[in-house]
Parts: sequence; C-alpha cells; structure tokens
Amino acid sequence: MKPLIIGSRGSRLARHQAKLIEQSILSHNPNLVTRIEIIRTSGDTLSQPDLAHSSESIKGLFVKELEEALLRGQVDLSVHSLKDLPSEQPEGLCLAAIPEREDPRDVLVAAVPQTSFSDLPPGARLGTGSLRRTVQLRSLREDLSICPVRGNIDTRIGKMKEKGLDGVVLAAAGLKRLELQQKISYVFPVQEMIPAVGQGALAVEIRSDDMSTRRVVEPLGHRPSQLCTLAERQFMKKMGGGCQLPMGAHAHIRDGEGTFSAFIASP
Repeated sequence: MKPLIIGSRGSRLARHQAKLIEQSILSHNPNLVTRIEIIRTSGDTLSQPDLAHSSESIKGLFVKELEEALLRGQVDLSVHSLKDLPSEQPEGLCLAAIPEREDPRDVLVAAVPQTSFSDLPPGARLGTGSLRRTVQLRSLREDLSICPVRGNIDTRIGKMKEKGLDGVVLAAAGLKRLELQQKISYVFPVQEMIPAVGQGALAVEIRSDDMSTRRVVEPLGHRPSQLCTLAERQFMKKMGGGCQLPMGAHAHIRDGEGTFSAFIASP
C-alpha cells in the first residue's frame, strides 16, 4: 500500500503538530499507512538577523517549500500552524481541514516564574518578534522595553537569560501542545491582546485535485473552528494584511452567538 506522506517543518513543535494530525487520520483510517517527511523551509535556514530584515513575508518563509513539495507530489498533505499561512494560497492548493482549535491567546513566560504582567517591574524588558504583540504591549504599558526575539519556543525562552529579559510573549497553543504550560505566568485576555489571525489552529493543506486525500482528511475538520478562523483570514485578506502590518483578529462562537474582535495599526 502506498503510504500517505505528511509534510512538516522540522521544529519540535511542527513535528508534534504533524504527529497529532497523523494520529487523527489513523483514528479514522486504521488500515492506512502514513509517513511524516520533514521539509526545511527558508524560515528554518535563515539566521535571526536575516529573518528580521527579510523583504519577504515571514509567513511565506515558513510555508513556501512545504507548498512546493505538495505541488510536485513529494508529499500528499502539509501541516501548518494556520497563522503562518498567507491569506491567499498558490493555485492548485487548498485548505482541506482545520481541526479543533487550541487556546488562541497570547501568554507571558516570565523570567521569575508566576510573575503576572502587572507585577513586572517598571521598564521591564520583554522579548517578541511580533509587531502585533509589540503594539499591544506598548498600549497596555508605555514603560516596557520591547526586544526583538525570534526562533522556536525553546530558543525564545532561552533568550530570556541570554539577553537579560524579564519575560517573553508567546502563543499559548504551542506551549500547551508541548506540555510546557507550567511555564505560563500570565494569560492575556483577548480584550487586552487580540491574537494573530488563525492563532491556535492547525491547517491541513492538500492539492486541490487530490480527491482521495481530501476524503481522508476532511473528517478532521471542526466546523466552529473553521468558521471562526476563516472569518479572521477574510478580515486579513480584505485589509491587505501580512506580517509587515500590526494586525490581529479573533472570532469566537458561544451558545450560538458569534463575536469578532480585531485591530489594525500603523507600523
């Protein structure tokens, strides 16, 4: 039997997310043979200074090679963090499933454990590589010093000691998936910090004409998560947003009622 090949980036979080999708596929198709293939992306190979000064969308840097592998048939599907996907996909590819979303909020990982955001000292130094987070952090506390930090979760947490930071701001979802939730010192309510478009959700991307793979992965979709994240992505598309523009959006459905919060700012 020809295996179903799942494309993934090589980071610890990306491999874990690909494994989650693989396990979900096998739970619906126990006789299927699957394999995860690691694809190195431009975002994985560029140095931190090169990433900071890249003229390309940071989102595109983390998905381009995965999408190319899909288009040439090297893999049958790719697993992405939805927030990494640009608002428009290449011709010939489509989103086949968005599974149930993990916690979409941002969190503080403090150098001194259990230090709440309000308890950070005056002039505290916080690390983030996100314009969206930077704008919102400064609107909450003008005294903060924001330091650029990029890389995977372990790298960013490690930068606290290396750069003498009081904390770093990360996505709750990644920490929870890697069972690092004990490192969370403070969870930012959506009313304080609106998440990135699609934050907390995974996306399964396939070739548009691959009906057999579509049938395999469509049962993984979670309707409320799909409705909410696609609404957020539509907002991003209409506003012409990307990584270069500070922007956030969060849709939520509870008891049959939908709420939509968003913000946009100049760089």
